[in-house]
Parts: sequence; structure tokens; C-alpha cells
Amino acid sequence: MATSALDAFQTHRPNLFAIAYRMLGSALDAEDIVQETYLRYRSTPPDTISRPRAYLTTILTRLCVDQLHLARRQREVYVGPWLPEPIATPEDGDAVDPADRVERHETISLAFLTLLEQLQPFERAVLVLREAFEYSYAEIAGFLGKSEAACRQTHLRAKKCLAEHRPRFTPSPEAHRRLLAAFLAAVREGDMDTLTRLLAEDVVLCADGGGKARGAATRPVRGRIAVARFSIGATRRFLPASPCVDLAEVNAAPALIFRDGDRTLLVLSIDVVGQRVQTVRIIANPDKLAHV
Repeated sequence: MATSALDAFQTHRPNLFAIAYRMLGSALDAEDIVQETYLRYRSTPPDTISRPRAYLTTILTRLCVDQLHLARRQREVYVGPWLPEPIATPEDGDAVDPADRVERHETISLAFLTLLEQLQPFERAVLVLREAFEYSYAEIAGFLGKSEAACRQTHLRAKKCLAEHRPRFTPSPEAHRRLLAAFLAAVREGDMDTLTRLLAEDVVLCADGGGKARGAATRPVRGRIAVARFSIGATRRFLPASPCVDLAEVNAAPALIFRDGDRTLLVLSIDVVGQRVQTVRIIANPDKLAHV
């Protein structure tokens, strides 16, 4: 049983991690949940498992819902804004079929994972399973132990809740990279005029330092003047004089990774609306930088 169980589990492990990461917004927690899923699967008599993939997904999904309830309580004492844990992704992201590249990329983006924080655990589970993995309502109902009708209604309610905050237009990767590079150049040069022209009037900057990173704002910074001043000032005061900055693919979108030697200092990503920077996200909590 041990060998066959491990073989079956390894076959489905990438999909299990993909589900858990989207549900939790934490690669570390996702890995723990995947491991716990395997332990429970291995301890189950094999003759009682007719569909290993469905059984594994059921265990994982319910563990994730339990973890989300715990995480909601932990967020209440988290220092400053909470942002998802970034992960490096290949140029093609994790979409299997180019035809669904955009939709699959959106569900792993930092913007989407941040939006999911508005949902209750059950709503988040239903939305992720339906939107990112296209499970049927009948399958989702089985995973969560709910009725098919309840899952359908929950999905529609969750989509409506997030609809007004989801971007209508996604910039091309090339346009995204150009704006990100221009943002970095203006910050490095301390060019307030250029930087403010790159920012939307109602731009918001969120910095997740978890109480462990110097200079991380403990509240969102709003407005182009405030964001420009904070970006330039924090870079000069709290970063090394010449950090190594890599333009990389993080959560299926261009991002900047700042490093000092072998140490990753932070990940900076932006959302673009109308050729302007609408949101700046800075993830500097060292506990969240292992996967970049």
C-alpha cells in the first residue's frame, strides 16, 4: 500500500499544491496541507478508495477550509497589511493550455489572491475550485460536503462580491514590464515628477513587513504624491545603496526582486490600469520570501 499510495499521491501532488496555494495564499501553509493530506490518504484502507484524485482533493479542500478559519483569526493580530506569499512562476505561468492562459494566470496573481481575503472560507473554496480548476458543482459539493445548489449559489455570490474590484483589462506582459522598469528608474533617480506621472491619482501602496522588515508602512499609503514620496524615501533610508534588482516572473506577472547578496529583501509588484500604476505591493516579510 505504501508504494502504490505514494505513486498515486505524487501523480496528483502538483494539482493539490496549486489548489492549496490559491486557497491559502501561502506556499508554506500549502506545502504543510499537502503533506497532511498524504498522511491521511496513506492511513486509509486502499479498498475504500475508488477515485484517488477525488479523495485527495476532498481531504485537501477540507483541511484548507479549516486552515482559513484559523488564518482569519491570525490576521487580526498581524502587524500591518497582510499580502499573499509570492512564488516564482515560469514565463508561461502554470496554465496547461494556452487557451485558458489569461484566466489561469489571474487566479494565481497577487491581486486575485489579495481579493480572495474578502471571502469567507467556504466561499473562497468554491470560487477557487470553480474558477481556477473548472470542477463541476457536483464535484465541489462532494469535496466540501455541501449540496450542489448551495455551491452554485455560493459561487455566484462570491463572483458578484469580487466583480467590481477585478480589473476589466489586463496589460500585455511587455507593457507591464515597461511600466515596472520606468517606476524603478524614477524611484532610483528620486525623480518625483516622472514618478507621479506614472501613478494613478488614487494609487495605493501596501507593504507587508509582518513587523519584521524595517521601513514597511503599517498602513496602506494612498495618493500619488504620498506613494511617490514613500517609495523614494523608503528606498533611500532602508535599502542598501546598490541592491541587486531582478525583473522576474512572480505569480505569473512581472515583478521586481530586490536582493542583497544571497539575501532576498523584498518583492515589488504593480497593478496597471489605463497605462498607470494603480496598486503597488511590497512583500518584505522575510518569512514569505523563500519561494522567490
